[in-house]
Amino acid sequence: MSTLPPFTGDASPFGGGDPYADYRSADFSFTQYVDLADRRLGAGVIAANDEFFAERENLLKPEPAEFDPEHFGHKGKIMDGWETRRRRGVSAAQPHPTDEDHDWALIRLGAPGVVRGIVVDTAHFRGNYPQAVSVEATSVAGSPSPEELLAPDVKWTTLVPRTAVGGHAANGFAVDVEQRFTHLRLNQHPDGGVARLRVYGEVAPDPRWLTALGTFDLAALENGGQVEDASDRFYSPATNTIQPGRSRKMDDGWETRRRRDKGNDWIRYQLAGQSEIRAVEIDTAYLKGNSAGWAALSVRDGESGQWSEVLPRTRLQPDTNHRFVLDAPAVGTHVRIDIFPDGGISRLRLFGSLTAEGAARLTARHQELGG
Repeated sequence: MSTLPPFTGDASPFGGGDPYADYRSADFSFTQYVDLADRRLGAGVIAANDEFFAERENLLKPEPAEFDPEHFGHKGKIMDGWETRRRRGVSAAQPHPTDEDHDWALIRLGAPGVVRGIVVDTAHFRGNYPQAVSVEATSVAGSPSPEELLAPDVKWTTLVPRTAVGGHAANGFAVDVEQRFTHLRLNQHPDGGVARLRVYGEVAPDPRWLTALGTFDLAALENGGQVEDASDRFYSPATNTIQPGRSRKMDDGWETRRRRDKGNDWIRYQLAGQSEIRAVEIDTAYLKGNSAGWAALSVRDGESGQWSEVLPRTRLQPDTNHRFVLDAPAVGTHVRIDIFPDGGISRLRLFGSLTAEGAARLTARHQELGG
């Protein structure tokens, strides 16, 4: 585990204007991975020991934290995050909390996976952030209750040891623990507020579930698909194209800048495993004057395999879900969609099933990760 870079200490009191003007942040390499704590994947904050000033659910809101200096309630300043009351000692002679005193929140990941990095964001918590944070993780099958997760026989693995953090900052931590986890415990020492929690990593699906499904979306994030690369991410991330559900607005898909050359844009995906693709959906929902004009789909088997076109360049309509049944199953581990000349799509769905080889590799990987 490492912190890149370390932010410590208070931020200046809010002096008006743009509240993010003095926000401390950095580019973290692990943000290329999917946020395993994304509400769209089914993540949730299932319990917290204290949420006196601001409720725990705010931690996983997808948008950046907002700040309204005039927003007060009966309990005090209302913050867009999770904020606990001030801890006190046991007596007038011992007014301060002990070193062991801390507040905690339990987070269910939207998809089980391997954590590559964590951001504990204290945006707008300038003098009321925790002195330090720590993060632990566990893997528990099914849908355990908070009481079951907190049982003494549950093993927790430290992902982020107790580390000092700064106020009004994106506190980032790289994680190097090659295990599959289902739940996290965020601890703040001794108390305070955290605006957002982001948990970046790789989805590690349960192969038994995928085998039981038979036919499923091979590119979907929740099934272990991922975006490897894209030509352009100017307006919105390519990962949006394999998020759950239909797009709800224009920026919920993938849109590129306007090209002024004769090239085209593309996304390359890694599938859940070696698969047989039998049907394709390309959705341009909410992309009305900026949808891609045409699209083509190619498949590759293995990192060094040759690309083979399985869907030739096909006209797309704005704000429309397009469905294609392939003439023959396409076998591969990677897929590339090319759009012409630019624009965007909202979702790509690739329906099929794992090959015997793909299922075996996925099962072996699941066992390696402790599943």
